[in-house]
Amino acid sequence: MVVKEYGYMVEAVTKGNAKVVRTLVEDLLSAGYDPKDILNCGLLKGMDEVSTLFKDNKVYIPEVLISSRAMHAGIHVLKPYLSKSEISISGKILIGTVTGDLHDIGKNLVAIMLRGKGFEVIDMGIDVSPEDFVQGVKIHKPDILALSSLLTTTMPVIPETIKLLKEEGLRDSVRVMVGGGPLTRDYARAVGADAYGADAQQAVEMAIEIMNLQ
Repeated sequence: MVVKEYGYMVEAVTKGNAKVVRTLVEDLLSAGYDPKDILNCGLLKGMDEVSTLFKDNKVYIPEVLISSRAMHAGIHVLKPYLSKSEISISGKILIGTVTGDLHDIGKNLVAIMLRGKGFEVIDMGIDVSPEDFVQGVKIHKPDILALSSLLTTTMPVIPETIKLLKEEGLRDSVRVMVGGGPLTRDYARAVGADAYGADAQQAVEMAIEIMNLQ
């Protein structure tokens, strides 16, 4: 659906103007526009534009964060008009950096960009043990478990986590996606992960691909 107001909203999200985004959402709702169209054609399309700009190195992490906040300002206005399934239309992801690793910049960027695509993201933070990841899967029942490791010394935590998921009978209920500086696609395959993201943009693309296959 091509409506000039949606174009204004895409531009406001791209520029990170939360106040304008909120006003546009309120105006469109008052005018009787479909809340789902506002979400998809305005807010999420805006973050699509930001993702493309980021991929092309035309914007950087701070700009992505500001745009994400602007988009969520609009979603906050929309929430009463949408069901929970419509708000998190892409699925649910549990994400964290593995135990022994205190790096979080890459993980945080992935979380921001996933939220920008409509995913519900539960961020477990840094230094997360296999036991805590498994407990998180039990509690939150995510579609995807995303594990980040930036140190070669912490890479073995990934297969440990996957092994524990199997022992707890949870492996078939969740897809495991991994990423981080020392990891490779071959390593991900060797340890039994379902997907590998070389960077934040690829991680988002892999998550979308996983959800489309379910």
